[in-house]
This record gives sequence, structure tokens and C-alpha cells, in this order.
Amino acid sequence: MTSTVKVNNVQASDGGNIINQCGTNITIGASGDTIALASGATQTGFGRTGTVDWDTSSIKTSTFTAANGSGYFANTSGGGFTMNLPAGAAGSIVSVVDYTNTFDTHNLTVAPNGSEKIGGVAASFIASTQGQSLTFVYVDGVEGWKNIQDSTSNATGNPNLAATGGTVTTSGDYKIHTFTGPGTFTVSSTSQTAAENTVSYAVIAGGGGAGGSSYVGGAGAGGFREFRGPISGCYAVSPLNGSTPITVTNTAYPITVGAGGAGSAAGVNGVVGNASVFSSVSSAGGAYADKYAGGDPAPAGGSGAGASSNCNTGGAGNTPPVSPPQGQNGGNSTGSGGGGGGGAGGAGPTRSVPCHNVVPGGSGVSTSIGGSPTTYSVGGTGVGNTPVSGGRSPSPSSGAANTGKGGNGTCSAGGTGGTGGSGIVVIRYKYQ
Repeated sequence: MTSTVKVNNVQASDGGNIINQCGTNITIGASGDTIALASGATQTGFGRTGTVDWDTSSIKTSTFTAANGSGYFANTSGGGFTMNLPAGAAGSIVSVVDYTNTFDTHNLTVAPNGSEKIGGVAASFIASTQGQSLTFVYVDGVEGWKNIQDSTSNATGNPNLAATGGTVTTSGDYKIHTFTGPGTFTVSSTSQTAAENTVSYAVIAGGGGAGGSSYVGGAGAGGFREFRGPISGCYAVSPLNGSTPITVTNTAYPITVGAGGAGSAAGVNGVVGNASVFSSVSSAGGAYADKYAGGDPAPAGGSGAGASSNCNTGGAGNTPPVSPPQGQNGGNSTGSGGGGGGGAGGAGPTRSVPCHNVVPGGSGVSTSIGGSPTTYSVGGTGVGNTPVSGGRSPSPSSGAANTGKGGNGTCSAGGTGGTGGSGIVVIRYKYQ
């Protein structure tokens, strides 16, 4: 049986009379009882103890808006997302904890309401430390939400660009994301300084593969495109630094890293290299070197292929055309043997001497965008037929991974041409 007592005011009693006695303790309920407010009822005067009520019934896996007085468990194992803070009022409190210890690989973004601040900065905070837990209290319009408890680091609004993807390294105040295979460059927070959102990049395609047989020209190098952003730190840029900016927003950018074209067996043309892509910038794969077949046209590509023995003109580079050029022409052949494949920094040399010697590929270009000087997109070596000392294609005949080098020709009548080196994409920006 349930009894209901309805009153307008409860005060301490004295001898059976209700009085308004200052300092008297009033006990509600007995030991073990639960005191509950009816649905829709609110309380005043009790205040909070400075802690939150943890929501264990709904683990957060996607963007949500927090409520004052609540704590949340955030599971970012499937990808980063955002916790939107409620509109700030003095004394409001919100907590969050890394549920799966994955904030370091998939960040949680803590976003203030409108133009409110976190730690005095009107910007989102990026929780990026494994196992991080945070408690925010709204103080006033000057400081906004203040982090009063952080198990790992101090939390303030992050006014800089923040992103994930690839292999991440740092160089001073700059982060470098290196993609040696396909991936995603995900921007979780843009910078409050507009110029810092225009990132630096280098996009190098896969080099072409060489055909099989003798007298084969070198394959063309993968196309090379670079841009140094307006705020990029001090590093040596290549001579091909261009004027095609990429300004990022809070979104995911798929990254394509082109594979090198395969070298082919005797009597078969090589395979063209594959393009590399970041946002609106695409670098074309290097041209394949054709088999010796009595006059097949030398192919065009990011850089052109060297001519085979009976094909006197090397293939065109910078195809499709961009400015500055992403690659150079392949070398011509006026003698018995193949010309050098075109490189990003120079055309392939022309073959004009007896067939037994090696003709090197066109030169590549060097950039320090990744933190140290590295040369990319060297053309493949053209060869003759006679395997005398010093006349064979250098070993290994294939381009190294993530260099964009063109595959070397083979000097054996039954030989297999070299495979082109795969490409690479490097992105650099200011992060602190």
C-alpha cells in the first residue's frame, strides 16, 4: 500500500508545532531509503557536489551534444568524432573519458557552443592522448570552460590545424604525414589562422615499367608535383615548387599512392605507372618502356619513356600538362640501344654510341618536405644488347619503393625489364 503526503512546506518541529528554526537539521527518509524526484520535477538549493552523473547506458560512438551534470564514455575505435558542449552557464560541468584507449589514433574533438571558449580560447579542444579523461566546468565569458581534472595533460582550446592519417612525424612546430600506400588524411580541426590551413604537399606517382628483350629504353619516372604552403617552416623545396594550393577543411581526404608499373618479359611492353592523388592534385604515372619491336612509338606519361633502338624519338613527359612540368621527355635513340627514361628534373639522355653501353635516366628532384633531403622521380636506364663489363643494367633493375623511379631496361634478349618504383604522398602543416 502506498501513502501520499501532500504539503507546501516542511520545517523542523518543536513540541508538535512547526517552527522556522535556523540551524536545525532535518532528516528526510531513513537509512537505506532512496529519495527520488518525480518525473519532470526539479530541485533547488541542494547544489552539486562538483561531480557528474556518469552515463553508462549509452557508450558514445558518434558526434553528440553533452548535457550539464553528465559524464560520458567515448569509444573512438571506429573513428574520431565530436562532443559538443552545452551552452555555458556558471557552474555547468561535463566529463568525458577515453572508453577504448584510442584517442591517440582517433581523436575526440570537444567543441564549445557557438563562440564560447575552452581555456580562454574560442576553439575546439582535440583529445589525442591514449586513455585521457577530462572534466570541464564553465566559469565565465572570459575563460569559458575550464578543465579542472585531466588524467594525462592540460586541456585548452586548440587554435591550430589537427589531422590524422599516414605515418606522422614532427619537425619543430610542423607535422608531417607520409603516405607510402593508400590512406585517408582526416582533418578534425582547422586553424584559426586562415593561412595555416593551406598545407604543403608533395605528390609523386609510380614510375613506369620497362619492356622485355634487348635494346630497350628506360621507363619514365612518375610525375612529381609539390607546393610549399605560406606557413610551412624552413625546408628546402624542389625546383618544381608550384602554385596550386590545397586549403583543407574539416573533412576526410582519400589519398591514392600509385604503384609502379610492372616490368615485362621478352617481347612484351612494360606497364605504365599509376597516378598518385591528394585532393585536387594528381600526378601522372611514368610511361612504360616498349619492347624492341622495330619502331613502336615511345610512350608519353608523367615523364616519357626512352626510345627503343629503332624508335628514334623519346616519349613526351608532362602528360597531361601542368605547370611547372611534372616530368620530362624520354631520351632519343640514334644508335643500337634504348635512350634513357625521362625524370622529373631532366630529360632522358639520347643514345648515340654503340649498343653495349648504359644510358642513365633523366635526373630526379630533391625536396626536404619530409624532414631530410630526398630525391624522387629519376628516369629508368636505357640499355643496349651486348652485356659487356659495365654495360648491363644496374642491379637491381627495378625502382626502389616510394621513389617514383622509372624501371631500367634489360640488356638480355630474353630478359625481363625493371619494375617502376611506387609513389608517395607527403603533407606538412603547422600544428602548434
